[in-house]
Amino acid sequence: MNNSPTLLTRTIGVVARQTGCSVPTIRYYEEIGLLPSGPRTDAGRRVYGEAAVRRLSFIRRCRDFGFSIEQVRELVGLVDEPERPCIEVRDIAGRHLAQVRQRLAELQTLEASMARFVKGCDSACAGGAALDCNILEDLSAAAGGLSVLDARPCCAGRN
Repeated sequence: MNNSPTLLTRTIGVVARQTGCSVPTIRYYEEIGLLPSGPRTDAGRRVYGEAAVRRLSFIRRCRDFGFSIEQVRELVGLVDEPERPCIEVRDIAGRHLAQVRQRLAELQTLEASMARFVKGCDSACAGGAALDCNILEDLSAAAGGLSVLDARPCCAGRN
């Protein structure tokens, strides 16, 4: 085989190493239509060219940025139709940015809750038995309801 990057010379394993995608992931992307299946050699092995490497690298980068498979599908469609307006790409990225910001806000709320858990434990019950830990009590409490541990006294002196 010729080693020219424009010819179909790469096996799926080589493409996987070049792109940082696993072989099962490449097969999955083929299965769901994000990547055209590579043609087979006479020996039955799939081979890929530079276009497949570029496409997989693009998909991987999109996934690294947290784009969903459906968003990646939209972006790939825009790559395949370069005459479409750039604003479509911007809109997809803008919607994703809003999702990222929402998740970030949720993570900041989670961080504040976890910090309160740890601080509360440090001041109320650290060093005691796990059964008496207020973190376990707080984690077992149903939202707005009673804790499954309400029958036992808490290390912070609450009943």
